[in-house]
Amino acid sequence: MNNKMRPDHVLIAGGGIGGLTLALTLHQIGVQCTVFEGVRELKPLGVGINLQPNAVRELEDLGITEDEMNRVGIPAREWALVGLNGREIYSEPRGKLAGYNWHQYAVHRGAFHMMLFRTVIERLGPDAVRLDHKVTGYRQEANGGVTALIETSGGEQIEESGTLLFGADGIHSNVRAQMHPDQPPIHWGGTIMWRGTARGVPIRSGSSFVGLGTSRHRVVIYPISHPDADGLADINWIAEQTYDTDHDWTRSGWFRPVELSEFAHEFDGFVYDWLDLPALLAKSDVAYENPMIDRDPLPTWVDGAVALIGDAAHPMYPTGSNGASQAVMDARMIGRIMLDRGVSREALAVFDEEFCGPIGQVAMRNRGAGPFGLLNMVDERCGGKFENIDDVISPAERSAFMLAYQQAAGFAKDRLNDAPRTIPAGAKVAKVVA
Repeated sequence: MNNKMRPDHVLIAGGGIGGLTLALTLHQIGVQCTVFEGVRELKPLGVGINLQPNAVRELEDLGITEDEMNRVGIPAREWALVGLNGREIYSEPRGKLAGYNWHQYAVHRGAFHMMLFRTVIERLGPDAVRLDHKVTGYRQEANGGVTALIETSGGEQIEESGTLLFGADGIHSNVRAQMHPDQPPIHWGGTIMWRGTARGVPIRSGSSFVGLGTSRHRVVIYPISHPDADGLADINWIAEQTYDTDHDWTRSGWFRPVELSEFAHEFDGFVYDWLDLPALLAKSDVAYENPMIDRDPLPTWVDGAVALIGDAAHPMYPTGSNGASQAVMDARMIGRIMLDRGVSREALAVFDEEFCGPIGQVAMRNRGAGPFGLLNMVDERCGGKFENIDDVISPAERSAFMLAYQQAAGFAKDRLNDAPRTIPAGAKVAKVVA
């Protein structure tokens, strides 16, 4: 089957956070698009993620309100690292409390994803997202356009043509595999993550992101809902253990349901006067196992009329809490560049030149523990146990470490607050060129 589209139509492979944000962005600037998603039904999968102020700003500019965000998450008030002995290493306010003009949000990934999906359908129409349409590859056309090769679960082969194709199809991207057939295999650094949610009383500020433990053995906890009348919220937890060479990470799959008995004993010692982690884990309805994986940075995200975004372009460890945020930023930067360069191969080349190298370096920072690198430093210097953190690592060194990460990841406060809108209000692409 060959269904030719108008030459001013953008094709998007993948209906995740990056693909849906790109669809909303293209609609905002007057560019028609269609999203092709392989699953037959979108479901609210996943647990907690964080959206940094730079991404929240872009969502606000897309007309997604604080009320809508508050229905899928909660503004984060604090980011903190705590040593294995329960003593604080570093803390800082987040979002508006830190002086940003926008919140940082801790959200339920699935609820946020479904909100984006509903918004796309409401604004672009019911045919804007075609489910059960998996993009398996592409073909560059002599006229400068591109054809997406699509397969349904029933085995039907479909071809759809447009001006550009964006691969937003995740870490196992078919678009990436064709663009870079000799890419190295998925990289695993030795860490397994177990994730889940449980009802509990939020600690510290009431909306704190807390990383606790050492570089090889830690837990991250934060609420992803507002507390109810009894003071209970949905607490997202991520328990992490780093292994050497005796663990078969390939059997973990992605969000493989597991019994608590398979791993909870690894964290029996995480009991303090302000947190009883074993008791929190025991309240969880379900737990999932994930290997902490990424891919080596690519030399380019672009092949002619095809570009990669999100995890297809730069899958990264979740240590920096900015994987989803970067997918949002990819989409918005593409929109900005199209306002200047049109819906064109030239726009893709500019996107690639500006962002491929720098974002690849952010991914490498995350592989090196990202902002959790402070736990590494403390672990190396004192084994994660101390009386006074200033005797281990000075306040100036801690602050400088965090600022360097924020600058690299694109959400340093002053730079973000002073920056003009990525896409001016009401701006439209003036012309579409091949």
